Amino acid sequence: MDIIELPMALIDEDKDQPRYQFDEEALQELMRSIEELGLLSPIKVRTTGDGRYKIIYGNRRYKATERLGRATIPCIVSTTTDEMEIYLEQIAENLTREGFSPIEEAEAFDKLMNDSRFRSSIKFLSAKLGKPESYIKNKMELLKFSSAVKKLIVSGVEIRKDKLTEDQLLPLKDLPMEHRDPLALIAARDELPVSDVKKIAKLFKDKTISDATKEKLLLKNGPGLIETWSVYEQNRKEKARKQAEKQETQTAEPAPSASASDKSGTAPSGDAAPVAQAGAPAEAPAGAAFAAASGLAAPAAAPAAAAIAAPPAPKGNVAELLKQLHSQLARQGEITQTIIELAASSHDGEYTLFPHEIEEVIAQLESQLAKWRSLKA
Repeated sequence: MDIIELPMALIDEDKDQPRYQFDEEALQELMRSIEELGLLSPIKVRTTGDGRYKIIYGNRRYKATERLGRATIPCIVSTTTDEMEIYLEQIAENLTREGFSPIEEAEAFDKLMNDSRFRSSIKFLSAKLGKPESYIKNKMELLKFSSAVKKLIVSGVEIRKDKLTEDQLLPLKDLPMEHRDPLALIAARDELPVSDVKKIAKLFKDKTISDATKEKLLLKNGPGLIETWSVYEQNRKEKARKQAEKQETQTAEPAPSASASDKSGTAPSGDAAPVAQAGAPAEAPAGAAFAAASGLAAPAAAPAAAAIAAPPAPKGNVAELLKQLHSQLARQGEITQTIIELAASSHDGEYTLFPHEIEEVIAQLESQLAKWRSLKA
């Protein structure tokens, strides 16, 4: 392979080549190296048929040499005219060089697959470039993000302020754009590690959380989102545990048969507890769990909810039980109103309500209402 010195004036840059981002500091360092040692690696050019040459690879070396005012530059001259082969060679060369950003790779792969001049496949690119298909697919996922996010993407895995690595972005790639891009910018601003980004992505993929709630969560910073995820995850596990315990209890204890006193309409004292369940105590645990899940519960409401969460079984006749139930219902109404007012006046998502917790409370209320209707009938 012959290396010849060509006049700088006869060489044109390839404006269509994959690499277009050049770090100024790295370029200055290259210029100092050329001044001291000369250009150690020649650039590669191709003839264009008009006595001129176009760069295949080596644009950065060409720029540094031009800035130094050199008249000639060492070149390898190619006679290749196939556009596909030239572009693949440019990508392959840049993959071995520092500074070829993930977004430049992604755009190059996308061009080879979708440009009418090429129309290649991932399988073909994988074979030609010696890269796994998953590598190419992951790079192309970066193109889903907005230009504001793309500008922050850098090579490597080091977490830096106002920069984004490929590993930080990939957990967010399947989210809707209205969540994906803001979360990416939060990750860059707050230097979130990949593990935290994965937790936040999981939170925003949860379909039981409404879009309105997610929009409010986007106003939080990175640590605030992680705190919300932690509380929400704890609540989810606690809810699953209680559900499992409830199912075990229902399986282990068969339903008692109706006694003669039940049929006559008079409840014995031992059966008083089921009647009282029509009131607030049944709903209180769900409300407390809901408040804990959001991490935004009202401090004033929490003690009251805890106070009625597990009352002792009431004693007495039906009239006395109904009197107790009225009292509990009034207290429940106060707690409900407090939660509604706090949620309506919340700022920055401070008292956000999680929909699945609200549905749980409503389901329990409807269940109790059905029991009362059956008694009335």
